[in-house]
Amino acid sequence: MAERPLDLDAVQAFVHIAELGSFTRAAEAMRTTQAAVSLKLKRLEARLGCRLVERTPRYVELSARGTAFVEHARELLEAHDRALTAFAGARRRLTIGISDHVAGPELPALIARMNAQDPKLLIEIRIGSSGDLLQSFDRRELDTVIVRLHAGRSDGEIITEEKFGWFAGPGWQHRADEPLPVATLAEPCGVRVMSSRLLDEAGVPWTEIFVGGGVAAVAAAVMAGLGVAALSPRMLPFGALDVGARLGLPDLPRLPVLLHTRVGDGRPRDALAALSAAFRGAVRG
Repeated sequence: MAERPLDLDAVQAFVHIAELGSFTRAAEAMRTTQAAVSLKLKRLEARLGCRLVERTPRYVELSARGTAFVEHARELLEAHDRALTAFAGARRRLTIGISDHVAGPELPALIARMNAQDPKLLIEIRIGSSGDLLQSFDRRELDTVIVRLHAGRSDGEIITEEKFGWFAGPGWQHRADEPLPVATLAEPCGVRVMSSRLLDEAGVPWTEIFVGGGVAAVAAAVMAGLGVAALSPRMLPFGALDVGARLGLPDLPRLPVLLHTRVGDGRPRDALAALSAAFRGAVRG
């Protein structure tokens, strides 16, 4: 039996590296520096007497020993959390609003990561437009919102920036003698306003062919061949094509994802840090 217990912070750092595939993302999730995470991992590897992570200039992956250890590491952290929460009071509640243009197919995995960070935390998530969610946040109906940059707001912490493009379904062709058919989200939507303004400024004739109540509906219209839409690549099924350059459409800017929160510290803030780091990984992945 080992004489000296494992450092739980070091084990947590290793699990974050394994799940996020990055020392940088792991440091963001733990609200510390990359150097500190590297040191924690080095000490854990020294304690176990083996290399857990293989590092190269281009990627990070688990070694054979690391792959074998990661599930044990998760079980150790879960047991530790259960021991702590057995003496905790009522479950804490965290209400989060996430913009429909931000909440992508990775959302279930991101929620699972938050839950793993604090299983005692009661998480309530609402999906909506950035404008509506910010109004709810200002009315103190939400503790935190993760949204696109909204006109008239200069507050919030930038989590990441995401590329947008003009996407169409495979095989879709634009008839040059007709206005560009565009699928959009219903108002209010900042991406809708931005994309229509850019088309007008570029002198591109266009018409609204479909209005969806959510990004999934707009993506479905695109894949059905109705027209084009301004979306981020991760919101679309495999096979969608960026047709902006071919059609001479105006370039779309990288759009920031911002975190607005009143959560100051403690386990809820740690859960938000893990969620923010996971969003960065999803967007850049």
